[in-house]
Amino acid sequence: MAANTPNFAGQCALLLSSCRHGFGELAKLQAVEGAMLGRVRVAGFAVSLDGFGTGPEQSLQDPLGKRGKELHSWFFGTKTFKAMFGESGGSEGVDETFAHRSMDGFGAFILGRNMFGPVRGKWPDDNWKGWWGDNPPYHAPTFVLTHHAREPIAMEGGTTFHFVTDGIHAALERARDAAGTGNVKIGGGVSTVRQYLQAGLVDELHFALSPVLLGRGEAMFEGLDLPALGYRVMGSTATDLATHVVLGRKESE
Repeated sequence: MAANTPNFAGQCALLLSSCRHGFGELAKLQAVEGAMLGRVRVAGFAVSLDGFGTGPEQSLQDPLGKRGKELHSWFFGTKTFKAMFGESGGSEGVDETFAHRSMDGFGAFILGRNMFGPVRGKWPDDNWKGWWGDNPPYHAPTFVLTHHAREPIAMEGGTTFHFVTDGIHAALERARDAAGTGNVKIGGGVSTVRQYLQAGLVDELHFALSPVLLGRGEAMFEGLDLPALGYRVMGSTATDLATHVVLGRKESE
């Protein structure tokens, strides 16, 4: 992602109505989503109404794919987003609450290769250090899944990118060790979230369903049977810009 674009970046089987319970429902979701530390979480993950987590044709010019930026309108105006890039101001309310929680309390992050950048195949050199400039928004050890080895990159603000070539389980083991009692965030993209879901390794998920139809892109839920994987909807709450949905595993009740 470019320095002014969040990193957040399937066929939606969860068509949900607007929340009827307002801030009381939000309080319940807050308690469910973050009551325990040491969890593996997906948070602040935006999805279109037709189920795409990114637009098509990711490139240096379109880090989230064509029109992918539209998925994140709920996030861009929040205090959390503005603070990530040294700006003041920003909205309060439900979107800000979920934006803040999407980056708070994590001791380590896991990203897919595409989430880290547009470079494909072997690393041609060490010049590419992510979409975010010298001070990425993670401020914690961040593990990048790749097939091509690379030395760790220490950035400003406490982020160090570690490149993991031996799969999702190895990345999670290293992230758990680095996080200590903190949560581990599966930051994306779509393929990475799907792999961890299919392996049964995600405890909690927060999806922001944006009122956008992309038509094409990377499908989040296609072929996933979330109930069979043990997930249920813990609650939802709506704003003008997104419906926030929290999923949890049944054994987490």
